[in-house]
Amino acid sequence: MATRDSVGSWLEGGPGGDGARGGRLGLPEEGSGSLARLGRRLAALGVDWVACLAVSAVLVPVRDDGLFLFRGHELATLAVFAVENLVLVATLGHTLGHRLLGLRVRRLAQTSLRAAPAPVDGPPGIVPAAIRTVLVCLVIPAVVWDGDGRGLHDRAAGTVLVRR
Repeated sequence: MATRDSVGSWLEGGPGGDGARGGRLGLPEEGSGSLARLGRRLAALGVDWVACLAVSAVLVPVRDDGLFLFRGHELATLAVFAVENLVLVATLGHTLGHRLLGLRVRRLAQTSLRAAPAPVDGPPGIVPAAIRTVLVCLVIPAVVWDGDGRGLHDRAAGTVLVRR
C-alpha cells in the first residue's frame, strides 16, 4: 500500500528532499543566491505598495482630505502595482522594493524531466513576469508556499525570488 511518504506533496516538497531551503532548485541554503526569506519579501512588498500609493495619489486622486497616500483610487493603485511589477521584473528582474532589500527574481530552466530546475541569470522575461504579476495581484497564490518557501505565483511562472 502507498504511504504519504511515497506519494509526497508539493506543499512538503515531495519525498527524497534534503530538507535545505532551495536545495531541490540548485540554490544555496544561505547567502547570495539563496531563497528570499518571508520578512524581506514582505518588506519589499510594503515598499512597492507605498510607492504605488504615492503614484496613484498623484495621478488619480479621488479625495482631497486625509493622508496623502490614501487619496488615490484603490484600483488605480493596484494597476500601478501591476504595471510596476510587470515592467520591472520582466526587464530588470526586480521591483523597487526588491532592489532596496537586496532581492531579485530569477527564472528557472528545466533541462530535463528528471533533473531539478536550475536558476538562469538575467531577468525572467515578459511571459513569466506577466504570469507572476497576475497571480501576485490575486493575492491568494502569493501566500501559498511549497516546501522550499516558494509561492504558488513563482511556481506557476517558473521563477524564484532570491537574495542578491
